[in-house]
Amino acid sequence: MKSLRHEAILKIIAEREIDTQEGIQSCLKELGYDVTQATVSRDIKSLDLVKVMTADGRYRYSQKISEQSRREVVKYRAIFVEAVLRVDSAQNIVAVKCHTGMGNAACAAMDMMELPGVVGTLAGDDTVFILMRDEAQAKSLEHRIGEMLSQNGEGAKGIAEGTVY
Repeated sequence: MKSLRHEAILKIIAEREIDTQEGIQSCLKELGYDVTQATVSRDIKSLDLVKVMTADGRYRYSQKISEQSRREVVKYRAIFVEAVLRVDSAQNIVAVKCHTGMGNAACAAMDMMELPGVVGTLAGDDTVFILMRDEAQAKSLEHRIGEMLSQNGEGAKGIAEGTVY
């Protein structure tokens, strides 16, 4: 039961921006887990969850990122930024236009970044389609990708400080 609850917590924090133990507890109750705040607190400690700052300056629970993982995220982000030309969205789909032949690399890099709200990705030769859970998350991802492209290299600082885009 505990391992299933832990899996549920990891899924919840990957899909939603939860910033309190009560928020996790509420989401778990929606999934049929009747837990106390003390149990959620122990689970957070056991899973080694941390609060990280989001792009809009708020905080959310996230899995702790090891130094090795942090370096990998920076590397994949650099690949992504170099491959991408522009980004646009329509409803809950984000379209990323890339240099010819770079769609698969950009898509793989994006998948490794494990961005919140992404349902799935599909890569072509020079285009990546990203299916988001809803239109608001698509607009948010479009904005985040736009920020990455405008920073082109400066964004690695945010990841090094614990902000994951």
